[in-house]
Amino acid sequence: MDWELIDLRIDFLPGVNTPGETERSFHIVISDGEILSIDTEPRWRPLNQDEMRWLEIEVIEQHYLGDVAGIPLFAVEADPDADEPEGYTFDTLRSLLSNLEEPAFNLIGKAKQIVEWHRDHQYCGQCGKPTEPSGFDRSRKCPECNRYFYPRIAPSIIVLVARDQDLLLARPARARGHFFSTLAGFVEPGETIEEAVHREVMEEVGIRVRNLEYFSSQAWPFPNSLMLGFHAEYESGELILQEEEIAEADWFHYHNLPNHPSPVSIAGRLIHDYIRRLEA
Repeated sequence: MDWELIDLRIDFLPGVNTPGETERSFHIVISDGEILSIDTEPRWRPLNQDEMRWLEIEVIEQHYLGDVAGIPLFAVEADPDADEPEGYTFDTLRSLLSNLEEPAFNLIGKAKQIVEWHRDHQYCGQCGKPTEPSGFDRSRKCPECNRYFYPRIAPSIIVLVARDQDLLLARPARARGHFFSTLAGFVEPGETIEEAVHREVMEEVGIRVRNLEYFSSQAWPFPNSLMLGFHAEYESGELILQEEEIAEADWFHYHNLPNHPSPVSIAGRLIHDYIRRLEA
């Protein structure tokens, strides 16, 4: 089956246990955190089995992700010093973001996180002995102290604060370019999701919010977050920015928004959802 005919929302079945030899397979190739793309393709797609053979990519490790329309899909960790094959380019996931639909973005993000988890957990963090595959799930086991190491997921909140027809958007201090987004931050130990929303908004821009409404979530592989999205209403306070985190923040009328995320990200979907509500 051609990749262009696949609907990942329906056709992807996650899996852990590697199947036997197959005549067809797909491969997401990752080298030093970058994704191998085909220059001549208008949209990203994984390599097929024949392309993997022709390119003679030096494989460090291969991880089974599941089946796509019955065809095994693998995340491939390639040599970090590998040269780009002719007609192919290694790109960062961020640079591919604008050219990906959300299911493909999520799939590449999954592959990237699993490759990085495997690379970072070759040794036990407690005793230092080499770890080994557990053999029954997505984990590595220390045979010495019997500890298991799973891919790390960091819960984070992301919130769109609104004041009638105005949206609060901020430009992160470390962002490249003049780009505004919603507020976000990691959940701290011992903290509920709702408490994290109130704390992050107060810390970053100095205001209080009310009427939190859960919106949706998104896996965000930069590096390993699960973004939990909320709408919130402005309650009180003046904007006081946390300078090490926020370079600029302001209220923007929804008809006059600055450069902001596309709907492939949860930040963009929060913004577009609130605009839809206003216009309804």
